[in-house]
Amino acid sequence: QVQLVESGGGLVQAGGSLRLSCAASGITVNINAMGWYRQPPGKQRELVATITDGGRINYADSVKGRFTISRDNANRVYLQMNNMKPEDTAVYYCKAVRYGADYWGQGTQVTVSS
Repeated sequence: QVQLVESGGGLVQAGGSLRLSCAASGITVNINAMGWYRQPPGKQRELVATITDGGRINYADSVKGRFTISRDNANRVYLQMNNMKPEDTAVYYCKAVRYGADYWGQGTQVTVSS
């Protein structure tokens, strides 16, 4: 099993920045990919950014050029969010994929005020 704990959420004004962190624990060997998803109020969960163990990165169009995902050798994944917009308001979830199984964190609230 993989356990994921997110941190770094909060309230920020439009145009501001936040950095989310996610730490994986448990059986972390051979985690194939990690990423960030978000669920805006009243909407479905959506992809924000993912990064594979080979370094391949994918971003949602809505965050390209503003958000940066990174991962370190200790199975932590980060999301640097710049030039934030009110529509970025959501609960942000960390996800890890290991041998085809998905693992999710508990989520962290991000609120962007206009």
